[in-house]
Amino acid sequence: MKLSAIAINCTLKRGNGESSSTDAMIAVVAKHLREQDVDVGETIRIADHDVKPGVKNDEGDGDEWPAILRKIMAADILIFGTPIWMGQPSSVAKRVLERMDAFLGDATDDGIYPPYGKVAVAAIVGNEDGAHHTAAELFQSLNDVGWTIPAMASCYWVGEAMASKDFKEFDKTPKKVTETAKIVATNAAHLAGLLKGKSYPGAGGSA
Repeated sequence: MKLSAIAINCTLKRGNGESSSTDAMIAVVAKHLREQDVDVGETIRIADHDVKPGVKNDEGDGDEWPAILRKIMAADILIFGTPIWMGQPSSVAKRVLERMDAFLGDATDDGIYPPYGKVAVAAIVGNEDGAHHTAAELFQSLNDVGWTIPAMASCYWVGEAMASKDFKEFDKTPKKVTETAKIVATNAAHLAGLLKGKSYPGAGGSA
């Protein structure tokens, strides 16, 4: 069974040709997922789209979240990329999580949410502390609405506070980041494969 992945980049930067360190970290994780024979599709830069505030699947009036959501839900693995700002996930990342709150109202009678059977991992960058806190916020929220989080599910890089060098400026990916990305990708692909073959039964089902 061929597995697929998609990435969302929750940088505060709009596209316009401007590079993003979050894109660079997503690319590291994506590379190792491809080595696990996962078909990695596009990276969606959320700031380039009109994602309305709210907690519904469709907030109307030009809301672009429904189209993004369809792409996310078509994949087996979600790479959730975010920078660290003030020790937390970006405001863009938090908006995505808020929109996913709609999954709670989409559960079946057996308590199965739309992301059941799908895996989420994190790609995090920042020039300050906070990678573990950011991962904790992401994973708690994602798990609450049905995503499955594998072991060792976050790959991150944190530079010195107020430093001038960003992750995207490295000529070579730091060894520890490469090692971590390989573990993240291997575990994500393994778990996604298991769930694609046999997902959660729900409250009324049998394992």
